[in-house]
Amino acid sequence: MPTEDAATADDAQPRLERSEEGTRDLDVVAIGSPLLDVIELTSAEQLAQVGLEKGSMTLIDLVTANAVQEFMGAPRYVSGGSVANTTAGIAELGGRAGFVGAVADDEVGRTYTENLRAAGVEFEPHYSESAAGDGLGTGRCVVLITEDADRTMGTYLGAASTLSPEGVPTSFVARASVVLLEGYLWDVPAAKEAMRHAAATAHASEGSVALSLSDPFCVSRHQREFLDLLVDDVDILLGNEEEVTMLFGASSYRAAVEAAEETGLLVVMTRGAQGAVVLTARGLEEVPAAAVERVVDTTGAGDLFAAGFLFGLTHGMGPVESTTLGGLCAAEVISHTGARPEADLKALAAGAGLLPA
Repeated sequence: MPTEDAATADDAQPRLERSEEGTRDLDVVAIGSPLLDVIELTSAEQLAQVGLEKGSMTLIDLVTANAVQEFMGAPRYVSGGSVANTTAGIAELGGRAGFVGAVADDEVGRTYTENLRAAGVEFEPHYSESAAGDGLGTGRCVVLITEDADRTMGTYLGAASTLSPEGVPTSFVARASVVLLEGYLWDVPAAKEAMRHAAATAHASEGSVALSLSDPFCVSRHQREFLDLLVDDVDILLGNEEEVTMLFGASSYRAAVEAAEETGLLVVMTRGAQGAVVLTARGLEEVPAAAVERVVDTTGAGDLFAAGFLFGLTHGMGPVESTTLGGLCAAEVISHTGARPEADLKALAAGAGLLPA
């Protein structure tokens, strides 16, 4: 639903329009880690026993993943992965999204594929020979949620770590108005080249590239490389206040905003209960947070914010209205456990006047 804010969107993202030839028929194609989420509520005392750093994402091996799962009592299993959750949210809103990632040719991988496709996402799974040869299974993420609604994650990438440029179909990526890159996957050397390939394909097809910073610890590990990506490869930057502040080595929120403004990119920074800020051609715009009766689990908040934001940008909304939609989607997902929406996002957006009823 275009608004007066859409003129700013056109200035900031000149490549979001669908092509006249109809070849760009997907709103977003995301490149990321297909992971089975293993989710359970826990206490701070129990969390301390498993050895994961509270509030962070830590890469773990299969032995550790199995050990943590054995420690868990009755976890819930959900097909996830950061930007895969984003694509599911876009589909829930009525958009068209695709996902590229590597899974093993095993029962978990096949179940994951069926689940994501059932959510309305076009999924191009990559089954690599190296994954089969090394005995890697489909990746998983153990998610421990404490009483303060904070989530601590231990991620075993498994087959997701085998994604390479050959596993990113050029014709599939070229169909997207926006290609979304997952910061988490930057921990994998081969996947870096796969994402660079995807970015180059997007720009060659007159599409835009968005980068999700994913996690403060991820930014800390790859700060220099992420900054380099902003020069030529990225058009849209998504992150929370801590991630963006860390990325630019800023000493304060205001300093982070000033550094982000200097990039000339479309930058959106979430700030929890304080809402979000978006940097547009008109400068900084503040957007209040959507009301939440009770925060239960912050897992997936950034993923679903990205879903609403990118859906808005690819459907005629300007940056401010898109940020508002992102906040609405994030508010829904933090009101319950799990990283996928339980309410009808499209109906919620229509009720808020952001989509036609």
